[in-house]
Amino acid sequence: MNIAANIADELETPNADGTIAHALFAEAPNSVSFNKLRKRLLRNVRQAFDDFAMLKGQRRWLIGLSGGKDSYGLLALLLDLQWRGLLPVELIGCNLDQGQPNFPKHILPDYLSKIGVKHRIEYRDTYSIVKEKVPDGSTYCSLCSRLRRGNLYRIAKEEGCDALVLGHHREDILETFFMNFFHGGRLASMPPKLVNDEGNLMVLRPLAYCAEDDMSKFAAAMQFPIIPCDLCGSQDGLQRNAMKEMLADIERRMPGRKDTMLRALAHVNPSHLLDPKLFDFAGLMAGETAPKSE
Repeated sequence: MNIAANIADELETPNADGTIAHALFAEAPNSVSFNKLRKRLLRNVRQAFDDFAMLKGQRRWLIGLSGGKDSYGLLALLLDLQWRGLLPVELIGCNLDQGQPNFPKHILPDYLSKIGVKHRIEYRDTYSIVKEKVPDGSTYCSLCSRLRRGNLYRIAKEEGCDALVLGHHREDILETFFMNFFHGGRLASMPPKLVNDEGNLMVLRPLAYCAEDDMSKFAAAMQFPIIPCDLCGSQDGLQRNAMKEMLADIERRMPGRKDTMLRALAHVNPSHLLDPKLFDFAGLMAGETAPKSE
């Protein structure tokens, strides 16, 4: 399937009622630059679907919505594909209200009702747990994300969903890789598709190929009602911020390196690394044909 060749035609083919976009895009800019941006993001999402078999056996997805630019963008792109008949999956939006002070509880349910998306708002005061358990000066993100993820797993199963779908993009994947590389002493990142520890739920990241800058431009053009995070967003000096700055500096000095790094994560050669669990170095003998570097 040539996704790059087909997406432009599909975006411009009118529906039975003459419309060419989901109602969500009714007030979106009608400009060449925005249309190119939307096509690029949709192409990236469909490529991730294809590369990682995300649609295999799927029927119902729970979309994790934080109120940030990426989760809004994820929902909009999935709705667009669903509307075009390219995503035969039922979508349910879910926001976990974590009890943050001054959290505007009305914004997400009002928005989701307005655009006609089935949704569930769940209240769990994980904010107080994080503030109590994490020592002063330490980062909140790890514990906060574990608590949030555990609740989303539970909700997904309660709603009869096959998968929890999250809005992590290209930069999230690269930043996680370098955090593990520099601080964890291992080569690992966020996989676009995985099964949870219990083995009963798929976790999908359809934005794996989408650039954060594109998601930011998309959110601004769509005028999503962004809700800032007052927990991790209130901390300075986070390791992830350092990785973000490092990658941004590399990209400024050598444009295109982020895409190259992402491609590298998809082309792993175990025989040219140092892990004897992945490659049988003990069984490698002189006189045998050496593994070829890809």
